[in-house]
Amino acid sequence: MRILVFTNTPAHVHLYRHAVARLEERGHEVCVLGREAGCTTDLLEFYGMPYRTYGEHVPETASRLEFGTALASQFARIARATLEFQPDVVFGRGPYAAAAGTLARAPTVLVLDDEPTDFNHTISRPFADTILSPSVTRRDLGDAHYTFDGFVECASLHPEVFDPDSTVHEYLGIDADEPYAILRFNALEALHDAGLEGFTPSQRRDLIDRLGERLTVFVSDEGGTLDLADLPARPYDLHPALIHDAMAGASLLVADTGTMVTEAGLLGTPALRYRGTDDHVYGEFQELERQGLVEQFDTYAEVRDRALALAGDGTAADRWQRRREAYVTDLVNLTNLLVDVAEARGSVDRLDPSSRRVVRPRSVVSR
Repeated sequence: MRILVFTNTPAHVHLYRHAVARLEERGHEVCVLGREAGCTTDLLEFYGMPYRTYGEHVPETASRLEFGTALASQFARIARATLEFQPDVVFGRGPYAAAAGTLARAPTVLVLDDEPTDFNHTISRPFADTILSPSVTRRDLGDAHYTFDGFVECASLHPEVFDPDSTVHEYLGIDADEPYAILRFNALEALHDAGLEGFTPSQRRDLIDRLGERLTVFVSDEGGTLDLADLPARPYDLHPALIHDAMAGASLLVADTGTMVTEAGLLGTPALRYRGTDDHVYGEFQELERQGLVEQFDTYAEVRDRALALAGDGTAADRWQRRREAYVTDLVNLTNLLVDVAEARGSVDRLDPSSRRVVRPRSVVSR
């Protein structure tokens, strides 16, 4: 079989990397179409995935002309790659996957989470043969929509597929028993981030100053605008493929972005999310809050005070790990499901009984 996979962001690389490797091991031909967005191509290279690039991420600051020109160029490259590859099934999300599946007349599988915008869903839903999402997703996308108990991040972070690198402290240049925090500051340039505000520059500096008095602080600044020269922190500068190992070894993660908070929670690392002006209700965060793995805050003072309390709590890491073991182990290993759906040519009805049991129609999931 020939399987086409879209990786529009770094998170999508992690979503599909184990499935791609396993499908290739089973003799299938896989083509990954990636977009230059953040560290996407760095990850594709690191994991040796068979990829081509179809374009670059267009920031929200681009003009309509720039956006339209870039979009037309991307769709043209996707069309050429799709016609050359002739896939039997397409995996992705949004208009890119929908266009490729339609052009190739191949079943299209969308793997979605509870993102705030309707654009991707509205454009792609009519062309999808199968839609997969976590059971906590709040949308009902019709008869083709199936859910599973877990998160899209379970494809790379389920205990069956993720084994943290115990030498990550060495890579970070700190002692093996030295506690550290990771602060992740969002650039807020994605389509779903339009109009949102996270930590202000002064709040970032204040948080670093205060946390730096209690433990070692590493800063991952997506926008690259924060000067750490006079602050008690170091830039997080490991290869992006090591971020999950670094999060697994951290005593605390604080962020104004969603994906890394979800990932840290699933790894059993105390994870705090500052909502800022984001008032969208995400099913994933609600579930992780119920499990005691993630905490969310509406004001800077609240997230700051909670971060300082956890930084001084020597028992917090053990509590979070116990919660993780009690909850995450029983979630669906999404990599297994993706491989099974690919080999069933995108059809849930063709899955064998054991695989079919882990998905259910969204319409029967209680809201």
